[in-house]
Amino acid sequence: MKIDSGGVMLDVEVAGAGVPVLMVHGWPDTKRLWSKQVPALVDAGFQVITYDQRGYGASDKPSDVEAYSIPFLALDATNVLDHLGVERAHLVGHDWGAAVVWAVASLAPARVDHVVALSVGHPSSFSRVGYGQREKSWYMLLFQLTPEGENWVTTNEGEHLREWAHHPDAAAVSAELVRDGSVTPGLNYYRANVPPAALFGPPVDLPPVQAPAMGVWSSADFALLEEQMTGSAAFCAGGWRYERLDGAGHWFQWEQPERVNALLLDFFPPPGR
Repeated sequence: MKIDSGGVMLDVEVAGAGVPVLMVHGWPDTKRLWSKQVPALVDAGFQVITYDQRGYGASDKPSDVEAYSIPFLALDATNVLDHLGVERAHLVGHDWGAAVVWAVASLAPARVDHVVALSVGHPSSFSRVGYGQREKSWYMLLFQLTPEGENWVTTNEGEHLREWAHHPDAAAVSAELVRDGSVTPGLNYYRANVPPAALFGPPVDLPPVQAPAMGVWSSADFALLEEQMTGSAAFCAGGWRYERLDGAGHWFQWEQPERVNALLLDFFPPPGR
């Protein structure tokens, strides 16, 4: 179905019935990222809501860079819930989707039951880790450049996604980016939210997260240090749980789906309680 979020049409899928779980993907994926989690959650009695974030897949792709700033992305998530008549949901986000669910949990706490962040820690933690994380984030500076960023992402049919990022579905994702016109919109997430001044400026301050929160980080992540996730505990007033997945890369919901599904089902209260 298509849902209007302030004039941006989002492509949304709903599966199952029960307690709602909203799942938000990041770069460079679409809602297809969650294909190994949706069946397990539906079988456990949850209603699972996934959508292509603006700029991706079958959703609209605004041309204005600022249209991809976090406040608009967070509003997309709450607008999806509003359209479906969902007052409160569990939120799960990965990569930029994690930044989105952190923002929703911080700024709209009444909408969030439990929140799960995969790979990316709380923005206030991420912005305080220091130069080790900035070194890992070198690509964010590259992505500021046009057309150099676009050329780097698309060269040799996604060579860097395969060899640098180790995306387990690199060929299909690269083809989707080009086919759907999502290369520049995907980079606009970085251009709108982490320009060079943000990488070296003062840390981000958001209201503490009131919902119970779980962070999951993987030891073979190419872009993120463990400290940026574990440091999230200081910004979670509603309780904090940390899980480390050894041997998995950035897209561990594809590499270790059974483990991820088990963590989600253990963290969320069983439907009916």
